[in-house]
Amino acid sequence: MSRFQLRRDRLRRSLKSTGAAAFLVTDFTNVTYLTGFSGDDSFLLILPDKEVMLSDPRYTTQLEEECPGLDLEIRSPGTAMFESIRKTLEKSRQTSVGFESGAMTVQMHRRLTEEIPKVDWIACNGHVENLRMVKDREEIRAIRKAVDIAQRAFAVARCGLRGTETEQAVAHGLENQIRLFGGRGCSFPPIVACGPRAALPHASPSSVVMQSHGLLLIDWGADEPGGYKSDLTRVLVTGKISPKLERVYRLVLKAQQRAIDSIRPGVQCSAVDHVARKVIDRGGFGKFFGHGLGHGIGLDIHEGPRLSGGCDQPLKAGMVVTVEPGIYLPGVGGVRIEDDILVTRNGHEVLSNVPKDWDDSHVTLG
Repeated sequence: MSRFQLRRDRLRRSLKSTGAAAFLVTDFTNVTYLTGFSGDDSFLLILPDKEVMLSDPRYTTQLEEECPGLDLEIRSPGTAMFESIRKTLEKSRQTSVGFESGAMTVQMHRRLTEEIPKVDWIACNGHVENLRMVKDREEIRAIRKAVDIAQRAFAVARCGLRGTETEQAVAHGLENQIRLFGGRGCSFPPIVACGPRAALPHASPSSVVMQSHGLLLIDWGADEPGGYKSDLTRVLVTGKISPKLERVYRLVLKAQQRAIDSIRPGVQCSAVDHVARKVIDRGGFGKFFGHGLGHGIGLDIHEGPRLSGGCDQPLKAGMVVTVEPGIYLPGVGGVRIEDDILVTRNGHEVLSNVPKDWDDSHVTLG
């Protein structure tokens, strides 16, 4: 039995409590997770005794190659997806169907209820996402690959940094290296911010040049060939910075290390967030740490679980999360340090190993 069939069977079991006899998967990432299909514009209908992929002629051969064993409902040109859904449900005589309420637009739901009125549509949210939180061996292998690609690309980009380069040039060079090392591209648009702009947690790379700013924050990740992501952040000291920023750097690193040390199965996500936040609060910078500590990664760059004060989800072996405390001082600069962490049966494993000690952060610009 394939790992995709195992996932679909687990999904069926989780849906029993909803009362839905069938389930329509419309989120393309969830379709990929449940089938291995790498395309888009296709839905998956989970029936009691089989699964049907609803797609169009562009993907017929691709579906046959990537999803052996699945029934296909290929609509003809000009036929709407809703007609394929109605036709398949009528054949299977299903009258109660769950749908992904968190992934469906109001307009799409209205059309489903109007065009397929004999079906009782049951809102179901988070069932596939809950399965995705715990990674299997193949997923962990893929994330390791994504981390390795990102690290190798960063190493090359770091060695080639020049003072006359703009933030945009650094971002473009990093993405180019990720592709050269076998990635599909970046897992998200890289954040590259110099000096005071490093106080913007989600700064878009600009035409600002690095020279004379002293501080460079880079948040990046790689998308490996199977679609799994990595997410890392490092701050590089490229010149003279204030003692205050050095203190901030050391404090953020301490907070991150304490939080990572606390990760193990059974610990609540909120407790890990609290560990890092407590260190930063005691250091006097609590009001400058304004986001959650981290998040899960996988086929999406942000997925469950969330390491935040409001998430009481206990960690489980197989989860992969980021740990990324940050302190952002408007008009001065900011520091965020981020690594990808696998929760193991007995504790945790840090998947990333880009140097991050204070002395390791210094770089001489070309």
